[in-house]
Amino acid sequence: MTQDDLLAKAQAWLAEDPDSETREELAKLIEAGATDELAARFAGTLQFGTAGLRGELGAGPMRMNRSVVIRAAAGLAAYLKAKGQTGGLVVIGYDARYKSADFARDTAAVMTGAGLRAALLPRPLPTPVLAYAIRHLGAVAGVEVTASHNPPRDNGYKVYLGDGSQIVPPADAEIAAEIDAVRSLNDVPRPDDGWETLGDEVLDAYLARTDAVLTPGSPRTVRTVYTAMHGVGKDVLTAAFARAGFPPPALVAEQAEPDPAFPTVAFPNPEEPGAMDLAFEAARAVDPDIVIANDPDADRCAVAVPDPSVEGGWRMLRGDEVGSLLAAHLVHKGARGVFAESIVSSSLLGRIAEAAGVGHEETLTGFKWIARVDGLRYGYEEALGYCVDPEGVRDKDGITAALLVAELASELKERDRTLTDLLDDLAVAHGLHATDQLSVRVEDLSIIANAMSALRERPPVRLAGLTVTTAEDLTKGTESLPPTDGLRYYLEGDYKARVIVRPSGTEPKLKCYLEVVVPVADASELTAARAKGAEILSAIKRDLSDAAGL
Repeated sequence: MTQDDLLAKAQAWLAEDPDSETREELAKLIEAGATDELAARFAGTLQFGTAGLRGELGAGPMRMNRSVVIRAAAGLAAYLKAKGQTGGLVVIGYDARYKSADFARDTAAVMTGAGLRAALLPRPLPTPVLAYAIRHLGAVAGVEVTASHNPPRDNGYKVYLGDGSQIVPPADAEIAAEIDAVRSLNDVPRPDDGWETLGDEVLDAYLARTDAVLTPGSPRTVRTVYTAMHGVGKDVLTAAFARAGFPPPALVAEQAEPDPAFPTVAFPNPEEPGAMDLAFEAARAVDPDIVIANDPDADRCAVAVPDPSVEGGWRMLRGDEVGSLLAAHLVHKGARGVFAESIVSSSLLGRIAEAAGVGHEETLTGFKWIARVDGLRYGYEEALGYCVDPEGVRDKDGITAALLVAELASELKERDRTLTDLLDDLAVAHGLHATDQLSVRVEDLSIIANAMSALRERPPVRLAGLTVTTAEDLTKGTESLPPTDGLRYYLEGDYKARVIVRPSGTEPKLKCYLEVVVPVADASELTAARAKGAEILSAIKRDLSDAAGL
């Protein structure tokens, strides 16, 4: 693109921009002749990734803004009408991030202008409430405006179809084609009214449904500290706990209310270093049984347990550990059906499912794939996402997952046992499945592309002294998986291990998922097995970094 073409594109975008903030921002960039910045913003358009559109707020087609949202909504409306859904209902939810309410209202206006019916949730609410509302209201589609656990300057746009699941191919490409066909925002009717703003009936129905994940009469004694991570989870989670009869969670006051600036954390993700510090500080003061955290849109659930061996006395459980605990609990409750997980999650779920005589499936990363598994009873992925009530919410749900964790912890407490004790039992029964991640956040996306190219051109033959017995390029797909940008290695030697490398679909990160299985004969071997697992994972990280040129 020549400089003249770039300026012409920017001027055309500026002329249509309905938002005074982004108009002013773009006008200053044009006036300053900020060619590099303009080139970055007009290098293409945001594309549907693992969880819909997501990007930094700002002017231009490579940023999240009202112009991009109006085009996305118009594309979705055109897609729905082409599928014969004219007059159908589209329900729209949103979180408490910057611009979320504006993006939700714009979406409602576009749907109304296109002849569809639109209904807005009454206020910022957890993403699982929107996912529930789609099927509860018989909608033909749903939109959730959220960037989940991304940094404060980001926002995003998740699209669901009438089955309550997020879009997958070919729908994403068909909607993208309709978005590309929008020539001018002036061609998109946007009335000032005509949509419905829902009351609390949908939320009440969702909360009534949360009871379904618990066993009638089960113990409800666990004491929790809870953080909403500056997001929208507090009111819904505390209401669900109250309905279920659990003691009220002690709240992390500094993070309890929605705040789009996320002032107490570098990244509002319970997995990030430091994000749980305030929750652990509260736990040391209150001495609860467990700590529970939601991410800002409350579709993820993090759990921490007392651990005197670590500094501060509290340890975050890995998503794979919580995933396995919930699976074991559901098996104990007599759950039948298919237990599903993403390929980057621990193979322990397959062992648990096999021992229980229930089905097991692996899918690509993202709940848009997990939620579509036939006969799904339970699904999880290691990034703190759990679907424990697929008939109610066909997506990850941090509220119902928290309830189920609380029930499990209560049942164990009645027997003078803990979540850690149950993890030990699973390791003895199935082997210690030690997992870790090598996650590299980049400013320059070419670093990710170069690392993937290096691994494709020179696949590692040994990692941590283990032989790579199978190397799969997942861009070609497998018998059970559609193509995706990823690499999978199986390793064997004294121990079995697995490595998966993929670019993140939601953040500028290269993510490497590592697992090693250490056999355990009895509980007396657990300490040594954990040390061996940690040693091997550390060596895999080192060798993989070298192989990828990181």
